[in-house]
Amino acid sequence: MRTRILIFFIVGLLIYFLDVALNSDENDKDIYISDQEITSLITAWKSQVGRNPTDEEIVRIINNLVEEEILYREALSLGLDKEDRIIKRRLAQKITFLKQETLPENPNQETLEQFYNEHKERYFTKPSYNFTHLFFAQDTDSEGRSIQALQDLLADITPIDSDPYFLGKNFTDKTIEEIARNFGNDFIVAFDDLELNRWSGPFESSFGHHLVLLRDYKDGFYPSVNEIKDQVLNDYFTQTKEHAVKQYINDVKSEYRIIINPDLEF
Repeated sequence: MRTRILIFFIVGLLIYFLDVALNSDENDKDIYISDQEITSLITAWKSQVGRNPTDEEIVRIINNLVEEEILYREALSLGLDKEDRIIKRRLAQKITFLKQETLPENPNQETLEQFYNEHKERYFTKPSYNFTHLFFAQDTDSEGRSIQALQDLLADITPIDSDPYFLGKNFTDKTIEEIARNFGNDFIVAFDDLELNRWSGPFESSFGHHLVLLRDYKDGFYPSVNEIKDQVLNDYFTQTKEHAVKQYINDVKSEYRIIINPDLEF
């Protein structure tokens, strides 16, 4: 009896494996759409349109998904995924995201402060200037007019006949780099030794001559880590993610052999 049962069991297994082998192509044609996938698509549709889809629209959503899956499988069967830079780049991005998702949650205060101290220079707040300037255009005897205007200002003679400047007269919280972008590199020498609330000049720029009234100056400083905690956290996670991907690549790189045509000429 036991022998007969064993024979039936073995024959059943053989029939099963034979059926799997003969119908493997049919199984490849099965498309299983999970509830989660349909729910996700409907949620995305609702988010874009702003309402729940009708029954007809749900059928269309599912049909589109099925057609997309069919086209995807047919493309794979034709080998259209081979040597395609866009597909390779997309898959590389996906595995990068997967590796980045394994990172730990928010670092503790000690870790955050250590990261801040190691990269302190990037958080330095540069000196800034608040100032007003009077502009004298280059093609209108700018130097002579600006000298006369300074004399008038120091003698409390107003109004001053200056020219309009395309960025205006008043500037607030501008760094030296920003001033150079707005006036040219030659102009920033004006801020080497300005007195507060006293007209100075004339100073030459790429556009003419200027008189400058420095209203306020703020020294550069390093903010505390708690003052810019969100920025430091963002930088910490960005760097940690980059390091995680690089570490993963380094770990698996030795498993690959790179072959390049030594006779290739560029």
